[in-house]
Amino acid sequence: MSGTRDRRAAAAARHRLLPEGRVAGPMPWIIAIMMFLTVLAAAAGLGLGAAVRSMSADLAGRATVQIVEAGAEARDRLSARVAQALRGADGVARVEAVEPATLSDQLRPWLGEDATSGDLPIPALIDVTLTAGQADAKVNRLRRLLSGLSPKIRVEPHAAFLLPLAGLLSALGWLAAGIVLLMALATGAVVVLAARGAHDSHRGTIEVLHLMGATDVQIARLFQRRIALDAMLGSSLGFAVAACVILLLGARLIATGSELLGAVHLPWSSWVMLLTLPVGGILLAMLAARWTVLRALGRAL
Repeated sequence: MSGTRDRRAAAAARHRLLPEGRVAGPMPWIIAIMMFLTVLAAAAGLGLGAAVRSMSADLAGRATVQIVEAGAEARDRLSARVAQALRGADGVARVEAVEPATLSDQLRPWLGEDATSGDLPIPALIDVTLTAGQADAKVNRLRRLLSGLSPKIRVEPHAAFLLPLAGLLSALGWLAAGIVLLMALATGAVVVLAARGAHDSHRGTIEVLHLMGATDVQIARLFQRRIALDAMLGSSLGFAVAACVILLLGARLIATGSELLGAVHLPWSSWVMLLTLPVGGILLAMLAARWTVLRALGRAL
């Protein structure tokens, strides 16, 4: 019976908390704000990364052939020859000529009614979808093939147009990763300050515990556990609010109908990574509190 009571007492001591409620009243709210901003920054980085990968996969195998012949009849004849040559070319999966009416409708917001008057020569366009793999080499083969038909044929890969945009999205993704790192450092600094303040305010309690035979590790465990509870509360709240904001913004992006904005999305694997952030925040708070209190106790001796 006495052994059972000793084990229960030891277990109760291991799960004992500090005599006062929270280490620092505002700390859970500060951690919630930090976690909210961290999750938003991480979601932005993951979403932009997914958009860059989606754009690269979608545009790597696509190209547009432009026929810049001024005469309408000559342009139509040359366009038909180009389409026939493309359908028999190696590495071409699909050939689709852009209708002149569709092209005019797309140019009308920029050129006005001149786009449909017929006085303005508009190049004929042919969309080409290449087979998978070695897109650059296949585009170069198409250029060599079509250059023999006419010098007024241009082959433009779609990836070339959006390469600067992909670079911008990649840079923004790295910026988001940097913000996540800075927020993690700021969270650790907040925990260190809170642990130092708690240590200073509990000096009398610490001295009594030392007189009762408590070790530094046991005392540090009390601070670590209380700060872990505050970090759990703040991290859960910050993540929940951030998740709601992300879902709301995702619905708004889809509602725009833009393919580019619609590509900024979070797959399930990204959500799994986001879920690790509050867990990592709690572990970071525990380690920072333990290190801070043990260091303060060691200096006191």
